[in-house]
Amino acid sequence: MYRKLTPWIITILAVVGLAAWNAFPLKERISLGLDLQGGMHLILKVDTEKIPKEARAEAPERALEVIRNRIDEFGVKEPSIHLQGKDEITIQLPGVTDRERALEIIGRTAHLEFKLVAEDPELIKQALAGQVPAGHELQEAEKEKILVRSQALLTGDGLSSAEVRFDESRFNQPIVGLTFNAEGAKAFGKVTSENVGRRLAILLDGKVQSAPRIQEAILGGEAVITGRFTPQEAGDLALVLRVGALPAPVYVEEERTVGPLLGSDSIRSGVRATALGLGLVFLFMALYYLGLGLVACLALALNFLIILGGLGILNATLTLPGIAGVLLALGMAVDANVLIYERIREELKLGRSIRQVIENGYTHAFTAIFDSNLTTLIAAFLLFQFGTGPIRGFAVTTVIGLIASMFTAIVVTRVIFEALHRAGWLTSIRMLRLIGETKINFLRPRAFCYLTSLILVAGGVIYFGSLGPRAYGIDFTGGQLQQYHFEKPVALERVRGVLKEAELSDASLQQFGKPNEILIRTSGDTVDRVKEKLSAGFSDNPSVLNRVEQVGPSVGKDLRRRAVQAVFWAMVSICLYVGFRFRSWSFGIAGIVALAHDVLITMGALAVTGRPMSLTLVAALMTIAGYSINDTIVIYDRIRELKRTMRKLALKDLINLALNQTLSRTILTSGVTLLTVLALFFFGGEVLNDFAFALLVGFVSGVYSTVYIASPLLLLWERRR
Repeated sequence: MYRKLTPWIITILAVVGLAAWNAFPLKERISLGLDLQGGMHLILKVDTEKIPKEARAEAPERALEVIRNRIDEFGVKEPSIHLQGKDEITIQLPGVTDRERALEIIGRTAHLEFKLVAEDPELIKQALAGQVPAGHELQEAEKEKILVRSQALLTGDGLSSAEVRFDESRFNQPIVGLTFNAEGAKAFGKVTSENVGRRLAILLDGKVQSAPRIQEAILGGEAVITGRFTPQEAGDLALVLRVGALPAPVYVEEERTVGPLLGSDSIRSGVRATALGLGLVFLFMALYYLGLGLVACLALALNFLIILGGLGILNATLTLPGIAGVLLALGMAVDANVLIYERIREELKLGRSIRQVIENGYTHAFTAIFDSNLTTLIAAFLLFQFGTGPIRGFAVTTVIGLIASMFTAIVVTRVIFEALHRAGWLTSIRMLRLIGETKINFLRPRAFCYLTSLILVAGGVIYFGSLGPRAYGIDFTGGQLQQYHFEKPVALERVRGVLKEAELSDASLQQFGKPNEILIRTSGDTVDRVKEKLSAGFSDNPSVLNRVEQVGPSVGKDLRRRAVQAVFWAMVSICLYVGFRFRSWSFGIAGIVALAHDVLITMGALAVTGRPMSLTLVAALMTIAGYSINDTIVIYDRIRELKRTMRKLALKDLINLALNQTLSRTILTSGVTLLTVLALFFFGGEVLNDFAFALLVGFVSGVYSTVYIASPLLLLWERRR
């Protein structure tokens, strides 16, 4: 008896409508990460050690409020500012391109003080000789050494506003006008009344800005700060004074700045590669599976739409690792369709009716699709729990994509086929066949495969370990990375020579894809020095700073710890689920060994090719793990099925039979998925190149390990058990 299709059709239309509503227009519904649109990501540490203990608890919150007010005045669209932990502030500034100005405004303490200048000749002479009298400090004001008293007569707490003005007596030079509140005006009037004829130094963050002589008592509650300001500098100074001083100094623990040129290039390359990859997938599915392939293409398109809608509903941010999650989800959606269609092919061979073919094809493929998707979902949830930044972005898009792929592959395509059959339009099913029945003994070379894998894994691990800190990017070791774009190709040796003049001979240099793109890695914050030297040394070949990444050593250690935790718990959860689902720990452990094999092989390949481990590559490793366990579970599911129907068959023959029966699916799924990865590798741009390379190695290794590692190990341990 046919099941009712009306509720299913209504459900599909509702899901598609909801997805479309929340996906479009794309620019309004989906936010792009800073790695795609450009901008700044900062983690600031509030230095509470320099303030009294009783004020420490409130200092981070007060600093957060001050920084938020500064950013609001700065005019950044849709910034994200929040506390992280006890004394850290996370800031995201989309579209901000003037790095130096943003850091100056955000990080400036803006502590304003008014101090009297000492004018005793003996005290001044003593200070200039190197013996500064107690209660005094030697300062410099407009290239003049002055001696000021340490105690401030007035601070910026009494300010009510600050604004830019122009001094007509100084050829309209910008100055900063200060206006005090009632209490501040009273205190300032008292200070100026009692010290007429003396000089009063105005200090900002401990440095003298100006030291005018008090000509008369100033009772109106106004003062000015003069200096050699540009209009922008005066405006920024007025801004930080207007919103108040930070309660404690802050310093940058982590910075990731992407210029708009690099962000737009990433978007353009990513869209081009994704479109090409999906186009190839659609073309293959339509040509190979004919009418069924067209339905699969429709399901993939709906899958992509639902992913976009899911991102819009969650107000999630799409990042480069997020694109990896989309890629994994689409790959598993293709796999689900291939599994169903290959099952349909088997049912057709048995001579069943179209109705039975459709029903049995979906029923028999369901368990493999469900198990493989659920294991990857478990891993993605744990990655979100323990991961950070890019790893979380990968986890979010993976979860949305996998749920969408199960819905479109299992529900949407089946409803379409059943509706077409009832309407009398689906009376026969045809599809091409590249691989016929095979009787390959896949388990025969297992000893050779064990040895080969052992050599490759051990060699890769040893080489990775021998690199020490060089095996990791600054995400995990700390340091700073700068990416410069030159107008013309530039030689690394010439850049290295210029950096030696800046005392940066230990800097690591690398060409980034193109001969006019250079990566510079240093152990500390050297942006200003590097920019200055490159500007002077390459006056004939100007450069633009496209990207800055800076991670403190403590942050790097924390990121590495959390990445390891995420990977470890993801693998443990997969092992537990697979062991429980297949009622044998041999299945779970063999699957995890194969998964670890693929991850370690990929890490070795990254090390050999000089690609340092980063958070983005950790996301790539998790993509590989998800793909690898998916491939393995498909084989496991067929083994479980054959165990029920062929009880007398020896385990070795049963495993070989399962591998041969799923060989067509393995080759087709792997080949189709590799089409998208190859498009990403060749056309996705340099930012995604390392990521795509890792996927290429990992996916190929995943197919190999499923057949020649997981399956033989399952035979070995099941026999012993």
